[in-house]
Amino acid sequence: MSASAVLIAAAEGGIIGDGRTGANLALGAGLLGLVIGWLALARAGGRTGTGSARTGGRSAIAVGAVGTVLAVLHLATSSGGPGTGNGLVGAVVAVPLGLGAVFLGRRALTRFRRAAQPTG
Repeated sequence: MSASAVLIAAAEGGIIGDGRTGANLALGAGLLGLVIGWLALARAGGRTGTGSARTGGRSAIAVGAVGTVLAVLHLATSSGGPGTGNGLVGAVVAVPLGLGAVFLGRRALTRFRRAAQPTG
């Protein structure tokens, strides 16, 4: 099974569970990306000293993008409307979570690059 087929099957909830599984995966990835992006932004601002802001920013972008792709795939393949139990509302919520994670990761990378530039 190719990677795209696995993503589509996960978005449809066809691998495990009911129709909400794909939306729950997308929500989890989006929320995880937001947490990673927030921590990377804190590291880039010098508020915490553990880990690398560059690695955290890149990770937030990757996880947020995966969450967004899963949510969009779930929205494209789900049948019925909101309230039918297929996870449509969860997928709608997961899209801005994933995009927010991408935004925070990008902001952390920008702040890290500014802090790394020599002044003068």
